[in-house]
Amino acid sequence: MEHVDFSPLGDSGIVIKLGDAIDQATQQKVKALADYLEEHPLPGMVEYVPGYTTVTVYYDPVAWYDPRAADMPYERFKALLAEKLLHIRPDEQTTPRLVEIPVCYGGVYGPDLPDVAAYHGITPEEVIRIHSEQEYLVHMIGFAPGFPYLGGLDKRIATPRRQSPRTAIAPGSVGIGGEQTGVYPIESPGGWHIIGRTPERLFRPEEQPPSLLRAGDRVRFCPISQEEFEKRGRTAP
Repeated sequence: MEHVDFSPLGDSGIVIKLGDAIDQATQQKVKALADYLEEHPLPGMVEYVPGYTTVTVYYDPVAWYDPRAADMPYERFKALLAEKLLHIRPDEQTTPRLVEIPVCYGGVYGPDLPDVAAYHGITPEEVIRIHSEQEYLVHMIGFAPGFPYLGGLDKRIATPRRQSPRTAIAPGSVGIGGEQTGVYPIESPGGWHIIGRTPERLFRPEEQPPSLLRAGDRVRFCPISQEEFEKRGRTAP
């Protein structure tokens, strides 16, 4: 890969910048590097964290310390990463996984759906149609365990965050915040407009990997009824 920048993060991390824009081309580079590190863990590597345009790699500096060497652990680990990047080809990735997520829109599960519709001067049904007809790209997982940052929200339903955030949002809640949409995997505070909820568990700590979604996945939301939602194991609040 070309046009890569490295920068230290403390004494045990290195940030690899793979692009300047939040787009599919940069995301492919991020995923290609993350996939390589997953399949070929480097000596002394502790973990890696994919972002929108970066991959941060944490390592054990003691494992890379050599009192006879003139360079520091950071320079030595950076040199190894730079050498490995020469062999990574983002254009050779396989077809991304498509994950369909059922969503019960509106009602007790989507209390902000009417507000989103009113903000844009359309009907709630139109918001549902627009939101569910898109295919979204998972750029990264963050904020909370299993929380997907999804790209591809139609600007026709992009809505500023709520003026007053909620102190607790139920797991599975599907929200819109600005030009992003996502799913809250665990109960947490949040300021996004909640338009629905899914019975799927996005964070599964008993499984490996614990997150249902991974960076590079594609997501499509599929509308379901409240009855179908409750059949899948959840009850209305």
